[in-house]
Amino acid sequence: MKKSLLTIALTTLIIGTLITSCNSSAKKVEDAAVKVDDATEELKSAKEDFNYEYNKFKVESEQRMLDNEFKIAELKANKVKLKKEAKEEYDKTIADLEEKNSSMRTKLNEYKEEGKDKWESFKREFNHDMDELGSALKDLGNNNVK
Repeated sequence: MKKSLLTIALTTLIIGTLITSCNSSAKKVEDAAVKVDDATEELKSAKEDFNYEYNKFKVESEQRMLDNEFKIAELKANKVKLKKEAKEEYDKTIADLEEKNSSMRTKLNEYKEEGKDKWESFKREFNHDMDELGSALKDLGNNNVK
């Protein structure tokens, strides 16, 4: 009788452990699924934030490039005031600035998302190049007035 009682107790203990561990695995799977869903939402939110920031940056940069094109057109119109010898160099400088503005537009349009650090680096470099281009246009305009 003691053996059968011991066998029944041991069997009950093993079955209880198995049932408890099965529940634990199911709970772990459910928790993992919740974590995956949360991570997916965070990724989606991050992509939406990036797309918003990129589109805002692109619109602002496009406006700067259009301003540069307007300045270039003004500079071309003002070249009439220059002497014949200076016009060739002036035309070459304007062509270089037009090319730089065009390459900036291409660079912006071809940018692909590569992470937050690379995005920040791209923005910093792009803004620096745009500032240099704007300064060159301004300097050329100021030199032309003199």
